[in-house]
Amino acid sequence: MPETMPYAPASSDRAEPAPSPSEGAVAADMITHLELVRVIERVHRRYCDLLRVELLRLGIDDISPPQVMLLFTIGEDELSVRDLLERGHYLGSNASYNLKQLLDASYIQRTASARDRRSARIRLDAKGRHLCDQIRVVDETYHRLVARDADEERDLGIAFTMLRRMELVWTNAMRYGDA
Repeated sequence: MPETMPYAPASSDRAEPAPSPSEGAVAADMITHLELVRVIERVHRRYCDLLRVELLRLGIDDISPPQVMLLFTIGEDELSVRDLLERGHYLGSNASYNLKQLLDASYIQRTASARDRRSARIRLDAKGRHLCDQIRVVDETYHRLVARDADEERDLGIAFTMLRRMELVWTNAMRYGDA
């Protein structure tokens, strides 16, 4: 199995580091929700691109980046498809297709529920757990590139907290009509 190494762009390909507040970063009062959502979408797309490259380096061609993310959503749990949809915010038909692909490629196991034979329970198979372990190793390397010191680690925590708060506000707005 090929050894995985994080992608290190050539010096001419390197993205410029994000400016620090003292270097003229955009002031918080100038950032709109729409701008933030657009950045989140791009970051997600780049992460999927990164996963695609890592899968190729691992010699894995029977799974897509969104399917890898689905494996991580399942994690160590055994859960119903309904629970998976709620946990991961997937569209039903999209998740069903991806779950079938993962089942056919032996990344997950599917069993009928003991209570209701129409309801399925899913969990990772050994192949799925092994892939998740491999991706975690790569992800830790990229984490160290993003959070290089205690200040950046703190900033990452702040960003996570803010994104979770936005998720909660937007979820409540949809559920309860809060605006």
